[in-house]
Amino acid sequence: MELWELTAREEIRESLARYAHYADTGRFVELVGLFTAEGVLEIDGRPPLQGRAAIEAFLTATKTNIAANLTQPLIRHHVSSLRIDVHGPDTASAASYFLALTERGPDHWGRYRDRLVRVREQWLVQHRRVRRDGYAPNSWVATRRETP
Repeated sequence: MELWELTAREEIRESLARYAHYADTGRFVELVGLFTAEGVLEIDGRPPLQGRAAIEAFLTATKTNIAANLTQPLIRHHVSSLRIDVHGPDTASAASYFLALTERGPDHWGRYRDRLVRVREQWLVQHRRVRRDGYAPNSWVATRRETP
């Protein structure tokens, strides 16, 4: 493995870690900056969200929903078993598992599948597919009520 590929892997790992931290702390402007301008966030069961504005609007609505439905409005995403495939100097893909926790304990879990591209000096998400594999019976996801 060459140095450029090792560097790409570490930069991708950092971008994906920032995604989870930004999501959990409500730093959505920074989070959407990890997507390309026309990036896609595809969550199973929902229409794909394309572009930073659509992704930010969805995340803001989710934050509002969490605040309305939990006593302590926080969520923490734990990402593991990250596999990165570097296809070339400017393209890569990644696969990982996630577990989301709230005040109620384990909430929901699943998989991320990412396509990434290098834009200038940063690796950005071109497409993220979120597949939820399960959720706890009394979790926020299970009892989620849409806010007006």
